[in-house]
Amino acid sequence: MTPTLYDWAGGGDAFRRLIDAFYDRVENDDLLSPLFPGGVTEEHRAHVTLWWIEVFGGPAEYTATLGGYERMLAHHRQLGITADQRRRFAETMSRAADDAGLPDDPEFRAAFVGYVEWGTRLALHNSQTGSEVVEHAPVPRWGWGVAPPYQPS
Repeated sequence: MTPTLYDWAGGGDAFRRLIDAFYDRVENDDLLSPLFPGGVTEEHRAHVTLWWIEVFGGPAEYTATLGGYERMLAHHRQLGITADQRRRFAETMSRAADDAGLPDDPEFRAAFVGYVEWGTRLALHNSQTGSEVVEHAPVPRWGWGVAPPYQPS
């Protein structure tokens, strides 16, 4: 049976390490830190961790306790994210995955980067004044895509 990306990564603790590593980098980044005036709170880190856990196949706690897609959309509206910030976000998240010790096999990282690219492009669009957004949608449940994990027999 093919494991979820959540399980393959190491579960909730792995995603918390990822999010902490990411926001530690963000707080020291001149391009990204302005999106988080005053720094990144513990509450924000915990909520984003729940989002990533749900997206990657773990428990759906973000939806159950925080409002799902609509809540995440609300956090991005009117932010005015720039293309340079989107690219830096994606690069920083990839570095954070290394910092956090997430699996570095090509199949996992391809799926991981696939979500980062999809999510950051959606956030960029949704953050622009006057953009037409999808108001209601489920939280995405990301999978392996075309390359499931290689498991020798």
